[in-house]
Amino acid sequence: MRDAINFIHRQARRFRLRYPLTIAFRLRAHSRVLAKHLNPGERISYVFAAQKGPSSLDIISTYVIAITDKRIMIGRKRLLFGYFFLAITPDMLNDIKVKKSLIWAKVEIDTIKEFIVLSNLQGGAASEIETNITRYVMKKKKKPMVHGH
Repeated sequence: MRDAINFIHRQARRFRLRYPLTIAFRLRAHSRVLAKHLNPGERISYVFAAQKGPSSLDIISTYVIAITDKRIMIGRKRLLFGYFFLAITPDMLNDIKVKKSLIWAKVEIDTIKEFIVLSNLQGGAASEIETNITRYVMKKKKKPMVHGH
């Protein structure tokens, strides 16, 4: 499990280095949550960090998100006890939307059960995230990919 924690944390840190304006804290602690729920043989293809929630003012809701070959995993370690974890399988995804403002961007993921907003992302990060999620969904649903994704 330690290898999984280190891998997820390292990928989340690389994401933050590429997009330094993205607001994200406590990446190692949040990476532990994802590692705890990683199934044997499940492979991670992309990791990033974002705030979960629609408000740009909410800067204390950092989540680490990983796209695996089976699902999208979203995890956050609570400050004292416990954690939050959400798994989204490809059949649950309806739509992905990117919204960019002057400073930050948001990625909105519409699922069958809920609407997830990942916010306080640096502008370029949002398009990279959308591209990776779209590739994952197209691969899982076995549909031909649209040019540019």
